[in-house]
Amino acid sequence: MNTLDLVSYYKDKEVMITGGLGFIGSTLAHRLVEFGSHVLLVDSLIPEYGGNIFNIHGIEDKVTVNISDVRDRSSMNYLVQGKDCIFNLAGTLSHVDSMKDPFTDLEINCVAQLSILESCRKYNPKVKLVFAGTRGQYGRAKYLPVDENHPMEPTDVNGINNIAGEWYHILYNNVYGIRATSLRLTNTYGPRHQMKHPRQGIINWFIRQLIDGNVVKIYGDGKQVRDINYVDDVVEALLIAMAMEETNGQVFNLGGIAISLVDLVKTMIKVYGKGSYELVPFPPESKAIEIGNYQADYRKFSSLTGWKPLVDLDAGLQRTFEYYEKYKEHYW
Repeated sequence: MNTLDLVSYYKDKEVMITGGLGFIGSTLAHRLVEFGSHVLLVDSLIPEYGGNIFNIHGIEDKVTVNISDVRDRSSMNYLVQGKDCIFNLAGTLSHVDSMKDPFTDLEINCVAQLSILESCRKYNPKVKLVFAGTRGQYGRAKYLPVDENHPMEPTDVNGINNIAGEWYHILYNNVYGIRATSLRLTNTYGPRHQMKHPRQGIINWFIRQLIDGNVVKIYGDGKQVRDINYVDDVVEALLIAMAMEETNGQVFNLGGIAISLVDLVKTMIKVYGKGSYELVPFPPESKAIEIGNYQADYRKFSSLTGWKPLVDLDAGLQRTFEYYEKYKEHYW
């Protein structure tokens, strides 16, 4: 599906993005504004979760923002009405936090997902939803690359709750005909990510350390492999998944560049032109839920839609460093 098709699909569409002031949601909003969509961003702006009003810098007057929590059923009942598309990106991402506070993770990643779907069933059954799943649903890989048929044995509460959130969407698709699909995202990086702590993504935390002139600390031997996607490629996948009816009722992996953490940091230092790293032992709470190596097999999505990641690592890192150098005060 090409850009021309996407523009014609999204022009004048009523689009809602939950988690809309977050990293991926706001980047998606910028694209939808270009396409001429009417965009509603729903975000709770809970501190530490990644929502940031500066993320819509430049499009503030072209989107509608509703500061609301996805757990608030009466709000959701109202907000889903009249929408053509819902990108359901609201969720907690932290593996460590989910172990410390499992009930909040349950409320946001399970209960809230069910209530959004119930709101759609009652007030807007014609809507289509795209859910953001996660590689964390698989747990430790039994084989690489990991395809969609790989067993799901999460190492943390967050992974379990994401499985449930995803399958509520597929169930409502199958039983009630509320069109839904899920993309299982891997490590996404780029501009507009929160930079205050490392609990939602290690890549952007490494970038902050380098900008701040700190030594980057890598756990273990640094050889653990992650599969990483630049945010613009992920947004493109979300847009395509929504626009194609063939994705309904299905789940898909996204993936990109598989690289060890130590090689990733070396590449960052090369792109940034300075910096250093050291290997340090795993903290116990991180070691217990470390997934080991991960590489996604995203051929299912690629062969159906034609999507593939286009932004190479050096280019993506360059853009990311430049963004935070320019707008640091809004993220640090």
